[in-house]
Amino acid sequence: MKLPIQRLLAQAGPFLGLLVVIVLFAIPTETREFFLTYHNFKIILTQTVIVAVGALGMTLIIVSGGIDLSAGSSIAFTSVVGALLIQKGWGPAPVLAAVVLAGGAIGLLNGAAIAALRLVPFIITLGTLGVARGAAKWLGDNQTVNYDTSPINQWMTTADPFSYALPAGVWVAVGLAVVTAVYLRRTVFGRHIFALGSNEATARLCGVPVTRLKIAIYALAGCYFGLAGLFQLARLRQGDPTVAVGLELDIIAAVIIGGASLSGGVGTVLGSMIGALIMAVLRNGSQQMGWPTYFQEIIIGLVIIGAVFVDRLRQGKRAS
Repeated sequence: MKLPIQRLLAQAGPFLGLLVVIVLFAIPTETREFFLTYHNFKIILTQTVIVAVGALGMTLIIVSGGIDLSAGSSIAFTSVVGALLIQKGWGPAPVLAAVVLAGGAIGLLNGAAIAALRLVPFIITLGTLGVARGAAKWLGDNQTVNYDTSPINQWMTTADPFSYALPAGVWVAVGLAVVTAVYLRRTVFGRHIFALGSNEATARLCGVPVTRLKIAIYALAGCYFGLAGLFQLARLRQGDPTVAVGLELDIIAAVIIGGASLSGGVGTVLGSMIGALIMAVLRNGSQQMGWPTYFQEIIIGLVIIGAVFVDRLRQGKRAS
């Protein structure tokens, strides 16, 4: 009976964490009357989109046993690329395709360096973090890239307090989560990702094309980061090469809080989405409490440490 109970607790952990965070911030005070309103939850869901879409790509990487520290810089780079293309008169569909491909190109470079050269993902993506950030500043001439207007601006808007419709970005994130969960759990590609993260040597002996698989994983994750960059552009309504500094930590934290293991082989899309929502609720509630930014960062840092500690405990029990 212990194993099913432990499995149930592991699966329900992210939901319980989200419930605890919501309850804590929902306790009525003079500064928190707005927290439980529909409009505030619409804001929270919209604020979740960028981290959630990024977390989908990071889930693939972490489940495969890797890591990507360049996600935040990739988001900044693709947001600048999108803004420059809008300046040139490109429509939403071409901009979307170009931005996703730009993110995929960065991921492809990461995957090729990691897989073909057999280098450590931490070091490679740390280097790419600087390259992508520098490229974003170079393309933007070290300043924000502004444009007149674009339909893309409406994808992340929450300006109308009387509208009950959720922004398009929220629905895109939900749709992508469903698609990602299906192919991660129901396709050969998804099973190979879990096999790679569980034991790379065994996966190779079982005929899994490890080199091609790693390249595909990082390239696909890069496409997710590119799309997150487009949503960042829609939210700010400008391309900013200095944006999303440290966002990769929020993205990684969302995946780990959702139950994924840094050792690889474990993780779910639903857990990552709940983790992203927990991060958004923490930031939203902290802002309504009037807590300073540094205090919010301390809280989120402690949550990350707690999530990694729980992961270590799970790994220890699994090993024993």
